[in-house]
Parts: sequence; C-alpha cells; structure tokens
Amino acid sequence: MRVTIRVQPGAGRAGVGGRWTDPRAGAMLIVRVTERAVDGRATEAALRALAGALGLRHPQVRLVRGATSRVKTVELTAPEADEPALRARLDRLLAADDLKGTASTTTD
Repeated sequence: MRVTIRVQPGAGRAGVGGRWTDPRAGAMLIVRVTERAVDGRATEAALRALAGALGLRHPQVRLVRGATSRVKTVELTAPEADEPALRARLDRLLAADDLKGTASTTTD
C-alpha cells in the first residue's frame, strides 16, 4: 500500500498525525520530526516515526519518491491479513486534530 506523507523537519516536537491538504497532491499524512533536512536525516527519521506510529518494523516502510522533498511517497508492506488494521490506523492518524495543516492557509 502506498501513502503520501508531508514531512515537517526541524519541528519543536516529533509526531505523526493530521492531514495536510494540497490542491494538486490531495490529502497527506503529516509527519513531524526534530531532525533537520540535512543528508537525509529528516527523511530517515520520518520513515522510522511512521513505522512506529503504524506498528510496523522500519524495513516495512520504504521510500518510493521524494528523497529531497517534504512530500514523499512511501510503500507500506504488511501481511494481507493485517491490511485492514493498517488502513484503520492510517485513518485514525489522518483524523488526528493536533497536527492539522493546510497548504492554502491565509493570514489575517
């Protein structure tokens, strides 16, 4: 199963949850990491955080696209029997309120 995530490097606190909506890319799961985007550290931290949040082992989360971008496509591999539970965990993380964001925010 493939998932699109939006990584926020250098965050004050790490966390996985919330939905980032982009007009072109659609909805993405937010992954905040404290590591800076230097030498792939933020990407590696994001993959580990996502694996932990979904109850997967790190090798079960593989970067497919976006090595140098904040928007990344990842491949999640889990036994077929676990796929409904994995989808449910993803849905809960996307619905989380504490990390919501949008690419089209306005300032007052």
